[in-house]
Amino acid sequence: TAFRIDYSLKLQRLLCVGWGSDQGIGGFGEEPGIKAQLTNLIRSIRTVMRVPLIALNSITIVLLLLFG
Repeated sequence: TAFRIDYSLKLQRLLCVGWGSDQGIGGFGEEPGIKAQLTNLIRSIRTVMRVPLIALNSITIVLLLLFG
């Protein structure tokens, strides 16, 4: 729960600065800005890495319970 609280505080900080997901999408053939690219990269990494992190955390917990 501490991680979730810390993560949500960081997310709120980014949203406060204007790095939210509601940025306008450019017209046809127009490249998105660096801010939009970074937010999309962060969101994509967070989505893709969710399942591997859950598995890694589960394995770590089991190993800690078994071997102390």
